Amino acid sequence: MILASGAGSLAEALIEAAAQPPYPARVVALGADRPAEALERARRHSIATFTVFPNDFPGRQEWNLGLAAAVRAFAPDLVVSAGFMRILGKPFLDRFEGMTINTHPALLPAFPGAHGVRDALAAGVSVTGCTIHEVDQGVDTGPILAQREVPVQQGDTEASLHERIKEVERAMLISTVAAIADGAIQLRGRPGHTYQEVPQ
Repeated sequence: MILASGAGSLAEALIEAAAQPPYPARVVALGADRPAEALERARRHSIATFTVFPNDFPGRQEWNLGLAAAVRAFAPDLVVSAGFMRILGKPFLDRFEGMTINTHPALLPAFPGAHGVRDALAAGVSVTGCTIHEVDQGVDTGPILAQREVPVQQGDTEASLHERIKEVERAMLISTVAAIADGAIQLRGRPGHTYQEVPQ
């Protein structure tokens, strides 16, 4: 199960990988919080879609409950937040914590939040990257599962740097989900260990 809010390039990369045997996972649905290109990408691959609009609910807690109900209908083994631009709160995580992961365009714990790429550029770092982590009730604070570095190039803009990060992020997401499905990465609350991939 994938959650996305925007263009959906990460989601489509995972959908395409999952359609190729012997990839060990399949995508059962894609959910969004708004009209998004990601929904159209999923439909082109005959993936079920749904949208849970925040404005249809009186508050954040109720929206989280609505999202949890929509996700639960597909009985996923894993929820992948891939460019999903809303914080998953306690009512959602009461059901799905320990089986929800998130992609983030920075090397956490550096530059958490919605503007990781912009914040890395503003800080003047020479290297940033991307992270996949478990989702907990903080903001980008869950256990790190995988990280890859991306050098910052002279003259980079937020858009150019983010595009290079997304190229790396797509490959990392595909390999991380496969490792979870194969049991090489064990999420919190499940037996085994947690694997952290940090390139040299």
